[in-house]
Amino acid sequence: MKKIPLRKCVVTNKMFEKEHLLRVCKNSNNEVFVDLTNKAPGRGAYVLKDKDVILKAQKNKIFEKVFQCEIPEQVYIDLLKEID
Repeated sequence: MKKIPLRKCVVTNKMFEKEHLLRVCKNSNNEVFVDLTNKAPGRGAYVLKDKDVILKAQKNKIFEKVFQCEIPEQVYIDLLKEID
């Protein structure tokens, strides 16, 4: 039986299967972007594919705390596009 990879959502602090999450990545050039391949090199953080959760992450500046840098508005726009 194949093991299903679980990852923790940085907003809800709950474990989910990777297919229910979106990965945001910060690479070595300090660029933050939505990683659609889930394989980009760099520090990654996962967020649940839910509009309310993404808006909560933006409001509470969760990704700023995780990556310790300013997060461009475009990252949140890209996240919301992916769930629609």
